[in-house]
Amino acid sequence: MTDEQLETFLRFPLLNVVGFGSYTISTAAFLYSPVIKSQYAARHHGLEPTVRFNDLVFGLHAVVLVVLTYSQFYPSLWGFTHSDRQRANRPVVGLCIACALALVIIALLAGIKNGVENQDPYDWAWIDLIYMFGYIKLAVTFVKYIPQAWLNYKRKSTEGWSIYQILFDITGGVLSMIQLIIDASFQDDWSGITGNPLKFGLSVVSSGFDLLFIVQHYILYRDSDQRQKPREEEPLLQQPET
Repeated sequence: MTDEQLETFLRFPLLNVVGFGSYTISTAAFLYSPVIKSQYAARHHGLEPTVRFNDLVFGLHAVVLVVLTYSQFYPSLWGFTHSDRQRANRPVVGLCIACALALVIIALLAGIKNGVENQDPYDWAWIDLIYMFGYIKLAVTFVKYIPQAWLNYKRKSTEGWSIYQILFDITGGVLSMIQLIIDASFQDDWSGITGNPLKFGLSVVSSGFDLLFIVQHYILYRDSDQRQKPREEEPLLQQPET
């Protein structure tokens, strides 16, 4: 693994923990919080959120995996060899701090300006704090894809990087969008789509980057990757000249 690939890889674990943690909190609140559901209904013609149980299961499943992955960067837990390079860089830490500050600001606006209970749903309210968790997930998803896209462009190659995760990801993104459209159509109100910016935005952002990666892998840098692969009949060591 090159230094650039390692640096790109080390950005992901902490961002994934923050992103999927925020996703799960947002999804759980829209599913089970009476306060959030009532505020949503007030803003969307008395309807329920277009968040489904499978969305929460996806989030919980992802949280378990990303926390497990991130824990492996603490050698004392696993007995791994420690490396000074196994830490998040400053931009990642800065993004996490910015996300925390955004949550604090929204919470203060909702709590101080609108009170803790019996809030006006059309003013700053707890639902806006839950929406912010969703926006954090969207921001993290957008940011974490950029380094890989740039690295592929800079190297003019996708060698050493699996396309299969992208194919699975775009399949999930498309199916998620279809489910959202179907749910909104059952409510006979398309505000169910805009009222779920997390699911809608995540489908758009992830599918957009997935399409970019697919184009890079199968079209733009296909020949480059083939040239970098040694053929089986080529010897590993050059024969001495006679």
